[in-house]
Amino acid sequence: MPENATEVTAAGIARLAGVGRAAVSNWRRRYADFPQPVGGTGTSPSFALAEVEQWLRDQGKLAEVPLRERVWQAVAGHPAGAGRALIHVGCTLLLVRDRPTAWLELAAAPDERMAALLPQAMEHVLTARLGPAADGVHKAGAPEPTGVHTAGAQAPGDDHAAGSPDSARVHTASAPQPARVHTPTAQDLLPSVPLLRAAAELAAGIGAGQAFEFLLGRQLDANPRQYTLTPPQLAGLMVDLAEPPKDADRAAREQPVRSVLDPAAGTGALLRAVGGPAALYAQEADPALAALTALRLALAAEGPGRAAEGPRRPADGAHRAAPGPTVRTGDTLRADAFPELAADTVLCHPPFNERNWGHDELAYDPRWEYGLPARTESELAWVQHVLARLRDGGTAVLLMPPAAASRRSGRRIRAGLLRRGALRAVIALPAGAAPPYGIPLHLWILCKPEPGVRPAADLLLADTSDLSGPAPDASAGPGRPPGGKAAGGKTPGGGRERFDWPAVRSAVLGAWRDRADVEGVSRVVPVIELLDDDVDLAPARHLPRPASGGGASGLGEVRERLTETLRLTTGLVPPAASPAEPAHRPLTTVGELARAGALFLHSGTAVPGSTAAPVLTEHDVLTGAAPTALPPTGQEAPGGAAADDPVLLEPGDVVVPVLGGGTAARVVDAATAGAALGRNLQLLRPDPAAVDPWFLAGFLRGTANHRQASSYASTAARLDARRLQLPRMPLAEQQRYGERFRELAAFEDALRTAGRLGGQLVQGMYDGLTDGTVTPG
Repeated sequence: MPENATEVTAAGIARLAGVGRAAVSNWRRRYADFPQPVGGTGTSPSFALAEVEQWLRDQGKLAEVPLRERVWQAVAGHPAGAGRALIHVGCTLLLVRDRPTAWLELAAAPDERMAALLPQAMEHVLTARLGPAADGVHKAGAPEPTGVHTAGAQAPGDDHAAGSPDSARVHTASAPQPARVHTPTAQDLLPSVPLLRAAAELAAGIGAGQAFEFLLGRQLDANPRQYTLTPPQLAGLMVDLAEPPKDADRAAREQPVRSVLDPAAGTGALLRAVGGPAALYAQEADPALAALTALRLALAAEGPGRAAEGPRRPADGAHRAAPGPTVRTGDTLRADAFPELAADTVLCHPPFNERNWGHDELAYDPRWEYGLPARTESELAWVQHVLARLRDGGTAVLLMPPAAASRRSGRRIRAGLLRRGALRAVIALPAGAAPPYGIPLHLWILCKPEPGVRPAADLLLADTSDLSGPAPDASAGPGRPPGGKAAGGKTPGGGRERFDWPAVRSAVLGAWRDRADVEGVSRVVPVIELLDDDVDLAPARHLPRPASGGGASGLGEVRERLTETLRLTTGLVPPAASPAEPAHRPLTTVGELARAGALFLHSGTAVPGSTAAPVLTEHDVLTGAAPTALPPTGQEAPGGAAADDPVLLEPGDVVVPVLGGGTAARVVDAATAGAALGRNLQLLRPDPAAVDPWFLAGFLRGTANHRQASSYASTAARLDARRLQLPRMPLAEQQRYGERFRELAAFEDALRTAGRLGGQLVQGMYDGLTDGTVTPG
């Protein structure tokens, strides 16, 4: 194997071939010619990517490895680590985009010559983007172990969002001199040259910014415990909330956001969502992560060049052209990098439940205008830091844990925020909006009090926790249940992929901009009502939850729909089964049919919001719901799924989930066709002249069939669709079975609808009887 060749683990091989890790283990045992490990450990060996690709092609298990997958495997298997590889790629992509002619000349040289010339070319483009060497840039050859030079201490746990376009710089909290992404040396770059050539080829197809987004997304997805991410939809919502409400003066509403700060920076989500002219500021504790963020934002900017410095509000208050953004490193609470900044807007997703935030050493810090936060109230320390960095009348939006609104240890500070008019809204989001996904997080909207202006006398409380289900399906009916909530208001099999962001966004923005009482959603509460012994600001405690089924007035309609559905369901009950001896039929497998060309297999990669088309998710298949339709976010989905061309469904396709161990299969109809195939799903596209789709789906749902085709880990089961078995039958016989399977599917859909309507009716009756809107007589 050539020195520095790209290596891939068993998990990477499984991803390349679209199978589970158990299948890769079986290949290693069954095939003597399977490539031998070239690195790693005994329990986690690594293999040469080129050898694996060739073996998969020879076995007919892989037609061609997508370019983006090859580039990612090269990043993941880089000898210096994926983080360093991403920095090398980011610097190269800046060069490819901003100086394409220079890159073409370098790419024509041999590898060693190219590595020797790259540092100078990178230094040129980094200077243009990130600042000149006179400002503290470390040139090639500087002994810097990480992607960013920093003199400040690194604080753990501050892995959230930051970013900026164009001239992103990285500074230190303890030293005011700016530092910048370290220019790699020729020795560093030599092992990366094949990767850099491949990355440039990928950028030629999808753009430099999108190429880096894909690779960074894969890195974040591969290390989920190292980063706390802010989903792009939530980031966009927080940016929109930072705009002045409709009752603000006209001049304030018409001014574009000019300076925006994110003091808990990380991967760049919040500031990257800011549109229009803006001076962006960010502070991040991890220097390496700050380097990646700086490169990401520089690649997100349009066109080469560096904006002028000096992002300070002019004396006359007028807005000027937006200067370049600034990224600094350091612990924000202990070593604030922007002590003199008065930002128009602050966006922040702070770390939660931090005990070691500096309670003792910061006891007399002037930022604690509303009181010294308790050691357990780190979030309230972030709230006061944010207010200290706002200009008078500026707006801040923070993502907060729900406990911060009700813990007794924070009631004095919450009372101070209310009395001064600094806290303007607390909005409860549904569980699944952001990690940790099982907790319904809150958004706090703050405005820094202006001297001489009377404090606001009320607080907006909004609760959108009942909006976590999917968008309504106009085609829903007895034979096709809409995606919706089960009895009790919970979304079946809920999760972040089933999050109805359009409904949540509309409700949140409407509540904030209208500041009106909406039954079950929002209420404007006088401050005097909240200043009790607890100062509990949890929206659920002040908003009555809407009754299930639309209240007493809607129960009659629900009952009528349930009655009609039950009538239709009765007509769909299968006839009595005719017992027979177990049939012994010749069998074939899905894998054999695929090799014979009777059907084609595809694996899903799309997630809702990553493509313009609706996405059929695993939840949709399990519950019979319509595909999830979310507006494209314009950013990569976790893991870079958005960079892969989605597989679009066609009528007659059969879709099966590959995780979970349950038996499920869905035949795509005309209403579902055109949707993208979601993650953790396998698509089987049969040739209608050889295989009936309903026959195929029916036999795939057999319990024994699933059991023999599944591999089991300690906590989950994974289906290998190629091992699923089918009986060999003429097409006419297949269609006879298929018709019966179609009738069973219609009966199953009707039962789902009846169960959903029945749950609504039962819960609505309980609610009505207990709150007095329904009488027992």
